[in-house]
Order: sequence, then C-alpha cells, then structure tokens
Amino acid sequence: MDVGQHVKTSDMIKELCNKKNISISELARRIGQTPQYFGKKLKRDTVSLEEMKQIGDVLEVTFEQSFILPDGEQIKTSNESEC
Repeated sequence: MDVGQHVKTSDMIKELCNKKNISISELARRIGQTPQYFGKKLKRDTVSLEEMKQIGDVLEVTFEQSFILPDGEQIKTSNESEC
C-alpha cells in the first residue's frame, strides 16, 4: 500500500494478515471474537481503536494513530508500552 493513501481499515487488516500468514478467522479468535462477528465488523469497516491495538499486539506489530497539528506536532496513540 502506498504511504499517505487513504485506505480502509479493513483493507489494512487483510493485508497485514496476508503478510503475517494468518487467516482473518484465526485473528478473530486471537482477539477473542468469533470469526463471524469480526468478519461483519470488517465488512462494515467498524473496527474500534481498542481492537486495532489488540490486533497489533497479536500480530506483533506497532499500531499508531495520531493527530498532526499545523505546527507539525503529533499527538499519538500506540499499542507499544512506554518504558
């Protein structure tokens, strides 16, 4: 996927699963959801911020989301623990 391109959350999750060689059904189970329920959330593109953090943890990747202020300052949320 191109950096800066607007991409649906569900498409990012599907691509990440493909790269990590895990099915959507297995990912759903690992985050404590049924494959049917998680599949509906993907179809509607209604995956929550908390679920995105769980997905990052399960797939051992960093999930970040940020607001970028006009002066370039970023306010971030991440699934990484700060030490």
